[in-house]
Amino acid sequence: MTRFALTLEFDGGPFMGLQRQDHGPSVQQAVETAVTAVTGEIATLQSAGRTDSGVHALAMRSHVDIAKEIEPFRLMEALNALLRPDPIAVLACEVVADDWHARFSCIGRAYEYRIANRRAPLTLERGQAWHIARELDAEAMHRAAQHLVGRHDFTTFRSAHCQARDPVKTLDRLDVSREGDHVIVRAEARSFLHHQVRSMVGTLALVGQGQWREAQVAEALAARDRAALGLNAPPEGLYFVRAVYED
Repeated sequence: MTRFALTLEFDGGPFMGLQRQDHGPSVQQAVETAVTAVTGEIATLQSAGRTDSGVHALAMRSHVDIAKEIEPFRLMEALNALLRPDPIAVLACEVVADDWHARFSCIGRAYEYRIANRRAPLTLERGQAWHIARELDAEAMHRAAQHLVGRHDFTTFRSAHCQARDPVKTLDRLDVSREGDHVIVRAEARSFLHHQVRSMVGTLALVGQGQWREAQVAEALAARDRAALGLNAPPEGLYFVRAVYED
């Protein structure tokens, strides 16, 4: 049995999420079906993170175990051919140690959230960014974001359906910057709670629009109450950027 690490890029729009679902298509199901077609084996895709419906990935790290002898490049090419026309691409494929695990070996995860901040409606970026027509103060958003950096109880910023046992997480980075008519939010941590990034971005957007004071973000965090949340940003602006490993 050989363990193959895959780097996946995908558009989350057509899927119910990365993880296999009973009520609709998933990225996991599509990749597993392709692996079976190539190898004749039933494989389970394990991934560094779980993404909701509509959330995208630039470089999701995953792995599958395959008994058939096959070269990584050939496996990658075969999977890409079979995944068409689904918006999923295998960017890289390599053999890894049997004890390497895409999820449990991961020591860091990075997300990016894209806000298209312009008056005109979206055309090319429809489904790829959150459209906010009102001008955002990115500098105020960045200052407010620093209240969330560090080790905190993020109960306010977790989904009611979050399955994590502990709401305490250490947020290593939360930066907000303007790039032309886009406002980009970058978040890094060892792990995140369900909806944590989207909840933080939604609340920061209220600061950017002048509806919240910067200090209200700290007050919402201290409340440790989901009812204190300002807003949950939509999924289409969120991207899984990278997973970090010891090696």
